[in-house]
Amino acid sequence: MVRAMVAVPPETAHAPDYRPTLAPLPEAPDVVVVGAGAAGIAAARSLLAAGLSVAVLEARDRVGGRAWTVSLRGHPVDLGAHWLHAGPINPLVALGRARGERLRRAPLDSHTWVSGRPARPWEARAGARAFDKADHAMTGGAGRGGQDRPAASALPVALGPWGGRVAQVHGLVSGRPLEEVSLNDFPSMEYGDNFFIGAGYGNYLARLAAGLPIRLSAPVRRIDWAGEGVRIETEGGPDLRARAAIVTVPMMVLREGPAFSPPLPNAIRAAIDGFSTGIYEHAVLHWPSSPFAGRDRLAGFHGGRRSPAGLLTRIDGTPFHFYELDIHEAARLDAAGGGADAVRRHVRAVLAEQVGRARLRDLTIPAVSAWRHDPYARGSWAVVPPGHAEARLTLRDGIGGKVWFAGEALSREQWGTVGGAFEQGLRAAEAAAGAIRATTEG
Repeated sequence: MVRAMVAVPPETAHAPDYRPTLAPLPEAPDVVVVGAGAAGIAAARSLLAAGLSVAVLEARDRVGGRAWTVSLRGHPVDLGAHWLHAGPINPLVALGRARGERLRRAPLDSHTWVSGRPARPWEARAGARAFDKADHAMTGGAGRGGQDRPAASALPVALGPWGGRVAQVHGLVSGRPLEEVSLNDFPSMEYGDNFFIGAGYGNYLARLAAGLPIRLSAPVRRIDWAGEGVRIETEGGPDLRARAAIVTVPMMVLREGPAFSPPLPNAIRAAIDGFSTGIYEHAVLHWPSSPFAGRDRLAGFHGGRRSPAGLLTRIDGTPFHFYELDIHEAARLDAAGGGADAVRRHVRAVLAEQVGRARLRDLTIPAVSAWRHDPYARGSWAVVPPGHAEARLTLRDGIGGKVWFAGEALSREQWGTVGGAFEQGLRAAEAAAGAIRATTEG
């Protein structure tokens, strides 16, 4: 059982930095939204703007889902999502600008280290060319529209000594090794249109939830969609009845619950069960004497026995850094029975190998994420394996004209991101509102 693997649930280890004031639930809502992450918040805001009444049920004791900002040493720090990807199409970027949120563009320049030292200019250029060549091959249409196949099959052979590093980084941002990711669903590695947000992504979502009718600590046990409308059973009660429901539970959780009566159609169930679990974890470093200058820059390491899959340095100009663990590191640590302290030891050992132990004299690691063990997440995001590329579209149809699904897993262009989840929450809300209007007018 996943619950038994977590000695201290992450929700109790760190409180959210900001808790919005929430409204009470209406007695007879038009729509029940299951989940108060990005998709649920988007759906609730959209439905309320359309003049419908909404009740949002959230299993956690906070809003935001896998976007979660905590306070560490007086600074807001994200333990979940941090990047606002795909700025031109990410609805949270446009909304943030309209609201006057403090957005900052992700820098294009980064740090490159080779064999324990800063890369020479020609080495950095060679690494950049290898990444550009791989990104073009996998996102430029090669193999798209034809037979679905692993993304690894599109990797150019002629990447030279940087081939292993390219595969490692692409595996990190994909959530799984490229052999296990559909080429038709591969995310672009282009960073030019990405953003960060002041005070944390989780705090931004929490601000968007202010004033919404949300009940916390209310896990949903069953969704009954037989007969007229829907009936929602919660662990603590009371049950809710509504004309429609929008379910934003992560795919990895939805495999096990809530229950549906009648059972989900076979095509919907197969779509849910076919996703793989993506793993991308943060170890938060407080490292004042870090050798990396400039804020919000990625650092890449080439060479050595072990290297971090990703390192984001000097977040918003602070001493905080993110050491990003991929699925391989997480699996090895889990197999050894390690918890947060094992992650801390591992991070120190890898960084000592890359930059020298003397540089770690003031390094502390105040927080480590564990989304793969979180019972309400069970992973960082949902991954489409080869041959399963149509699942996202299948789930968008919903069931019975009164139950819709939403979340990052349904977004083709922004999967694995908060922006994708928000986008799909808006889509599901529009579909539910349209169905309710059609019923009323009919």
